[in-house]
Amino acid sequence: MRFSFLSAFPPYRGGIAQFSTALVRELRKENEVEAFTFTRQYPDLLFPGTSQYDAAGVDDIGAVRVLDSINPLSWKRTFRRMLEAKPEVAVLRYWMPFFAPAMGSVASTLRKNGVKVITIVDNALPHEPHFYDRPLSSWFLRRNDGFIAMTEAVQGDIRSICPQAKVKLMPHPLYDHFGTPVPQKEARQKLGLPADARVLLFFGLIRDYKGLDLLIEAFGKLDERYHLVIAGEPYGDFGAYQRLIEASPLRGHIHLHTRFIADVEVPNFFSAADAVVLPYKSATQSGITAIAYHFGLPVIATDVGGLKEALNNGRTGILVTQVSASAIAAGIKEFFDGDPTALRANIAALREELSWKRFAQGLVEFAEGL
Repeated sequence: MRFSFLSAFPPYRGGIAQFSTALVRELRKENEVEAFTFTRQYPDLLFPGTSQYDAAGVDDIGAVRVLDSINPLSWKRTFRRMLEAKPEVAVLRYWMPFFAPAMGSVASTLRKNGVKVITIVDNALPHEPHFYDRPLSSWFLRRNDGFIAMTEAVQGDIRSICPQAKVKLMPHPLYDHFGTPVPQKEARQKLGLPADARVLLFFGLIRDYKGLDLLIEAFGKLDERYHLVIAGEPYGDFGAYQRLIEASPLRGHIHLHTRFIADVEVPNFFSAADAVVLPYKSATQSGITAIAYHFGLPVIATDVGGLKEALNNGRTGILVTQVSASAIAAGIKEFFDGDPTALRANIAALREELSWKRFAQGLVEFAEGL
């Protein structure tokens, strides 16, 4: 099958680019795939981080940089370049309504030229909502033939906007490009952590809905056996979190790496930890679980959005039923008081089920059935 695939790809950084790169590599094993990406993803004025680019990233899939998210002239160039590949199917990625005008314009014209359009939807509606989100997402979603959702929460959001939408539900594959785990003792030495500590990891972009404030408060309710590693770039002011840390009785046990974490550094953080904590206030899904499971690491998460699915209803981690600091602290204690061996065994069993091969096969089968 011939695909044109439009998404963030390197040199852009982040989970969308990593996911799309891995999927294109897998699809190309049995299909023809041309990749297309942005010349400008976000205007600098609207981007809350330090950089949109990964200087250490490697683009080995040859994505054509053509789409400017705010320049309509580039939207025409994009669908023309995608059509030159003579695709049977176009695959798009959609993760926020900001991209609806550009992506919807491309999708609409591709369909008019006989190309099936399938969008992998990360968020049909954003975590931090605005009044214009639903109309923009509606305009975009109605210009597709089908959708891939990775959680029931996202599937439900799509169908709340387009009740008759054709949606295939497939779980997020496990990332496999971060290399192998590092011996825990070695990883902890590199991060300045005690060898015998109980180590918790908060990893990824720091945004309000991810609940880091709740985790810092919860951490203060634990004892001195525990250490918390916070690794990721703040999207916004970190000042409020810093004040919570300074007020914490365990402030000396909180280790900050508040910057973009390059792929080559990822094994140290996940290998040093006993568990990843996702104290989210709202969620659809989290790519962090896919990294954690790659390293065989259980997850402690609040029961919001699609996180229950990601944790296999508690088979691969601890589900915290209430979104509060006290409940998160109790969930952490429950994890360490229990036996993580069974959780790790369940994670190991997921590897074949959550492979890129299976995800790619599911996408092809869905496209053939449209």
